Amino acid sequence: MGWCKGNGVEIRYIQPGKPNQNAFIERFNRTFREEVLSAYLFEDLDQVREIVWQWMIEYNEQRPHDALGKVPPAVFRDRIEAENSTFELSS
Repeated sequence: MGWCKGNGVEIRYIQPGKPNQNAFIERFNRTFREEVLSAYLFEDLDQVREIVWQWMIEYNEQRPHDALGKVPPAVFRDRIEAENSTFELSS
């Protein structure tokens, strides 16, 4: 908590009796645990870093996400940035 305060990170707790407010992070935690932590017997920390890096690339740039209209986050981000662009194309 001290690190968060010192770095300007606001801690937002879920409301008591509202576990669905935590559903997104719990879904992510389950996916990460099943696809990385429980799927490998790691030999060293460098191997953990490499496997996690590859998984993050796949998760964030290649895998479709239902919450984003079944497109990968990188594609969704590019669409949002294109919609919000201040540049106009001339004909």
